[in-house]
Amino acid sequence: MVLGPHILAIDLGTSGPKVAAVSVEGELLDYAFAPTQLLLFPGGGAEQDPADWWRAVVAATHALFARHPEVAAQVAAVAVTAQWSGTVPVDREARPLSNAHIWMDSRGAPDVARATRGTPSVKGYGLFKLVRWLRLTGGVPTRAGKDSIAHILYIRRQLPDLYAEAFKFLDPTDWLNAKLTGRIASSFATIALHWVTDNRDLARVHYDDKLLSWCGLDRDKLPELHPTTDVLGPLLPAVASELGIPAAARVIMGAPDVHSATLGAGAIADGATQLYVGSSSFITCHVPFKKVDVVHNMASVPSALPDRYIVPNAQETAGLCLSHLLDQQLYPDDELSLGPRPADPYERLDRAVAQVPPGADKLLFTPWLYGERCPVEDASLRGGFFNYSLKTTRRHVARAVLEGVALNSRWTLGYHEKFIGKRLDSIAMIGGGARSDQWCQIHADVLGIPVRQVANPVQANAVGVAFLASLSLGHLKREDLPGRVRIAHTWEPRPQYRALYDELFGAFLEIYKRNRKLYARLNRPEVPGAGAAGGQR
Repeated sequence: MVLGPHILAIDLGTSGPKVAAVSVEGELLDYAFAPTQLLLFPGGGAEQDPADWWRAVVAATHALFARHPEVAAQVAAVAVTAQWSGTVPVDREARPLSNAHIWMDSRGAPDVARATRGTPSVKGYGLFKLVRWLRLTGGVPTRAGKDSIAHILYIRRQLPDLYAEAFKFLDPTDWLNAKLTGRIASSFATIALHWVTDNRDLARVHYDDKLLSWCGLDRDKLPELHPTTDVLGPLLPAVASELGIPAAARVIMGAPDVHSATLGAGAIADGATQLYVGSSSFITCHVPFKKVDVVHNMASVPSALPDRYIVPNAQETAGLCLSHLLDQQLYPDDELSLGPRPADPYERLDRAVAQVPPGADKLLFTPWLYGERCPVEDASLRGGFFNYSLKTTRRHVARAVLEGVALNSRWTLGYHEKFIGKRLDSIAMIGGGARSDQWCQIHADVLGIPVRQVANPVQANAVGVAFLASLSLGHLKREDLPGRVRIAHTWEPRPQYRALYDELFGAFLEIYKRNRKLYARLNRPEVPGAGAAGGQR
């Protein structure tokens, strides 16, 4: 068999990396996955070990090429996409100095509050600071403390020796690129959640001295910036040998998972929207304008496409709600376990959900297991079941979890449509959640619009960053990309359930409104420093 050049696409998610071989024409050949560990600490700490990331990347790459040994020699480029809004402190050789603080970590919330406050105050932000942040970056550091800037400020306060020793602070995408090439850099898209760059001219995104000063950050501790389509360099010879691919393979800058997912879903035209359901969930699209909605935590920031912005509206926990149900409720490793976890738990859940009528007999689930980002930024929110009765079964619980995530997506989608100024006539769905026919149909019913289920939805991020590499190398043009994305099935909303889901959505919003103060009281942030056990060297 004669093969053409391929791209090795690395998609580092929270649960581990998916490594895929994608032709330069955008055809997915195959992929492999290896798991990584998530570490949670008191006070909102959430970390992962970069060495564990790399171990898993190598393992997944070897597994992929064990099935396709002929492809390894055909790798012309490597492209990385990864979980966004993480922070890896590194030395001059890009060696990690501690665990990575990932997108779930909220310990920097008080540090962001101090850096952004002022008089007069608007929703806790100093008015004059807020104006500059919105004008230059298109957004503002979030109060939940989960942005990259918050991680760095937390390290500076709580781990000053680590801050002083760090040569640079890198996003997960940037760290993997440095591991591959030895070069330390970031892209215009990746750096956005540091909220210290002027994004008004997408051709020359650059750091702003005033924003850096307000945060008290050293410019020298942040990486140099490049467009997402730049070639960062060739592979380090030792890394090429470890992965088993040619040393001449070029490494493309790449982009975060939100950006690559949008490309991989074929959502290229302005306003064309995709829904990703993985560990978290996000609703995104490209737009030609810079805009912000502070109230609902929405902003347009630089996208992977050189002349466009992206609107990344994130839901904190989506698929994590389902995995939590499996790991902690159905098959926990304790004396209450219902038995060993089967090999096909998600297929079993789908079958169980299909036996419960839509609406789960009006059992409601709120999916805020780790707070929420959009359309409200509130780290104190928590999940729960409402209207639970003696008739409630585990099947009802499973369906309510799927519907609760979809109801939260509907909440976000309403503000997303207002932000972009158009009503959607359909939405593309990708991620692990899109493998479930039940979940696709539930989203169509709850959102009230057709859901286009993308083929190979789990690999959409990897395919998306491979698209970016093909654009960079000149194999594809932007107008080619939508045609490279195949739709497996379109799920139409069923009109007979519209009134039911309208009622449940109203109740869902009322649960939030009536209980948000209670959540805030029950889940007050712990004393700063309580999570200092995390990040140990």
